[in-house]
Formats: sequence, C-alpha cells, structure tokens
Amino acid sequence: MEKIQKSHVQVGGLKLHVAQIGTGPKVVLFLHGFPEIWYSRKHQMIAGLWTLHHPLEPEKANFNDPVDDIVALLDSLAIDKAFLLGKNFGAIPAFMVAIIHPERVLGIITLGMPFRLPGPLGLQFNLLPKGFYVLRWAEPGRAEADFGRFDAKTIIRNIYILFSGIELPIAGDDEEIMDLVDSSTPLPPWFTEEDLDVYATLYQNSGFRTALQVSYRCWQWDYGVTNPKVMAPSLLIMGEKDYFMKFPEMEDYMRKGIVKQFMPNLDTTFMKEGSHFVQEQFPEQVNELIITFLNKKI
Repeated sequence: MEKIQKSHVQVGGLKLHVAQIGTGPKVVLFLHGFPEIWYSRKHQMIAGLWTLHHPLEPEKANFNDPVDDIVALLDSLAIDKAFLLGKNFGAIPAFMVAIIHPERVLGIITLGMPFRLPGPLGLQFNLLPKGFYVLRWAEPGRAEADFGRFDAKTIIRNIYILFSGIELPIAGDDEEIMDLVDSSTPLPPWFTEEDLDVYATLYQNSGFRTALQVSYRCWQWDYGVTNPKVMAPSLLIMGEKDYFMKFPEMEDYMRKGIVKQFMPNLDTTFMKEGSHFVQEQFPEQVNELIITFLNKKI
C-alpha cells in the first residue's frame, strides 16, 4: 500500500484531517455521522472527518455546513474538480455540492445511501414506523439520555451490532434504541476490538452532539434546492442485507430505477451479502468497484 501522507487544514473554523494517497485523480471522501475506515491503493484521497469537530453553535448546524466545508476544502487544496465519495448521511453533502456547485464535481460515489436530499420531502418522517431510530434521535435530548447510560465504546459497539443487521432498528414504547442490543452479542466478524478502540477514542473526545444534529435533527429543514438533479456520473453501492433497503418504498426506488429521475447517469451495484457497513465487510471488492468506476470516468 502506498504511503499515506497526513496533514490538517483549517476550513470554516474547523481543523480537518487530510490523508493523501498517491498522485492520481482527486477523490474527496467526506465521512459523516459515525466514522468509517477506508483505504485506497491507487487514487489520491482526501478525507475530512467533519462530525468529530463541534461548530461554534452545534444546535444551529445543518447540511449547508459540510457543503461549505467541502468547497472550502477544495479551495484550500487548489482542487478545481473532484470526485465526491459519501457513506450513509455523508452522501447528502455530496449530492448537495453536485447540485449547488456542479462545476466542482467530476462524479459522485455513495455507499448505503441512494439519492436523497434533506427537507420535508426528502425523507418523510410520517412514513417511518413508531419507535424508529431516526425519529428517536431526531428528538432533542432523547439520544443524549439513551447514550448517557453507557461509555463511548459501548455505544459504538451497540451501533455496529445493531446497524449491521437486516432489520430496521425500532424500539418499543418502554425501551430506547440502545436497549435493542443484548450485551452478550458479539461484534460482527469483520469489525475487530482494535477497530472498536479506535472509533471509541474518537468519540470519547468529540461526543455525539454534532453527529446527532447534522443528520437527524436538521433533516427536515428547508434547504431551498429547487432543481434536485445530479448530472455528474455516479455510482451507488448497496448491500442487499442493508437494513436501509427496508425503509418505506426504498427498495422499489432503487431497483426499479426511480432514483434515475434525479441521477440520470447513475450506475448501481448491489452486493449480495453486504450490510450497512459493506465497505468494512468487503473492502477489497468495494475498492475495486470504486477504482473501476474512476478509471472509466477519468
């Protein structure tokens, strides 16, 4: 593996971590929400862990912030155009940059998240089942009380166990989301105790405040997007055992090509045994899919 060159840049008052690999085309990997480990052997990669830093006013943070940060990051590194890669909610800023600043985008790659924009119509909360984790964590103070019973390591452990499953995480009236995980359940075989220690250390330092605000609690804000269409070449990688496939109407949206109304130049790959963390389960296969896509589009 080529040597990873690490540095930091100041963007929007935040100190962002940057990892550069090789000298190939630029790929911006914008990790959002809970962090993911990613490796690339061939293409230069720039990664910013946004939700591990707190904005000055976290309660006002929203999806415009990471959009601005991506553009500022490109400017600070003198990159005119880049491929944007987003995992889960990290796909949302990538979609928004491609819509608001199409001249800065060579292509879009997303994992575990088809085209969706934040806003009242993007993910209709009224269609979600009662007790669903999205609804619970959108409620101010609910996740804080739930998480506050555990240390960061236990929270990350529970999240990896729960979200690597095929069923939607739904709590009953008398329980919270963390209660859905039996403490004796082992970690997924592809997620090691060493991985867990690294992630837990990150969140011991940062907490979960920004990750909860910028995803769940600002999702239904109006972001003023009037033409929700991404014209850049795009790749979606989904695990067929990703619980996200069971979101209301989501499987038809992807499999029947409805998503192409918004991303006409989209290629979709379903990985048969993949879960919500497909890139950690099958890093070599996912890397190959991404590298093949990049080589075709460069």
